[in-house]
Amino acid sequence: MKFETILMATCFAFGTLVHADRPDFNDKEAPQTLGDFREIQSALQSHLERARSATVCLQMGGGSGSAVIISKDGLVLTAAHVTSKVDEEIKVIMEDGREFKGRSLGLNSETDSAMLQIEGDGPFPFVEVDLDDTTELGDWVFSLGHSGGFDKARGVNVRVGRLVRTAPTTIQSDCMLIGGDSGGPLFNMAGELIGIHSRVGASREESMHVPIREFQAHWDELKEGKFIGEGGFARKSKPGSGFLGVVTEESDEGGLKVAEIWEDGVADKAGLKVGDLIIEIEGEKATKELMTNKLAELGAGDKLKLKWKSGAETKEETIKLGERP
Repeated sequence: MKFETILMATCFAFGTLVHADRPDFNDKEAPQTLGDFREIQSALQSHLERARSATVCLQMGGGSGSAVIISKDGLVLTAAHVTSKVDEEIKVIMEDGREFKGRSLGLNSETDSAMLQIEGDGPFPFVEVDLDDTTELGDWVFSLGHSGGFDKARGVNVRVGRLVRTAPTTIQSDCMLIGGDSGGPLFNMAGELIGIHSRVGASREESMHVPIREFQAHWDELKEGKFIGEGGFARKSKPGSGFLGVVTEESDEGGLKVAEIWEDGVADKAGLKVGDLIIEIEGEKATKELMTNKLAELGAGDKLKLKWKSGAETKEETIKLGERP
């Protein structure tokens, strides 16, 4: 399915994408009059409230980043180095402090682009997107982000600058970015999303962003939860590095009996106990060979679905594997 087809789907409900006339201040080398500054200020103020309400903070583990909602049903764009993995639960915090559960979708480890879906009842505030890639070199832009992490009293930070460089998979502005801004949005002065914050260059005034055209180029894969590439912005887990924390033995009644369990390991925390009988692994009949093969394939952070009997009770859990000690 092409991006244009997805755009028409009801689950991908952008706002009306009408491009405003190009403002005169974009074509001037620098503002020449007080009126020029006032036009820039007016353009920013007319779009800032909506843009800020759709700019969210993402929290995972001990870190945080930023992101922006682009549809009323909670589709979110951010940076790959912020989500770092696919199918991970991530806390999404709105500017007003409301919290939602999010689930990371696909990412591109080569260009630092990623998607996330908010799992909650909408509609959510969202921004329009410059799908036609109309922004030009030298245009005035503004960036938003939860600099340093979420702070309800402060709200979302805003910086104003210009687009100073473009390349096929990156654009650069002189809007200053700091920690916590990663994954946040870059807008043109029509209030349309044109990029996602990726990284800082040689100085804080050299800020790199992933252009929307790069998201469009891989839209289907990102939406479907694919891990794209072998780049440095995100790393696939190393096969065999995942740790379940159990010792099992074949049972005469079929399945795998838990003989030993690692205290406070992932299996222990999932509720497995010594004496429990694992009857299925990823929907297949549990055997020693299958368990060995699955753990050889999976890395730390990957997930393993188990079904087991604990006394008279049957339990089923998808367990996120830990780091092998």
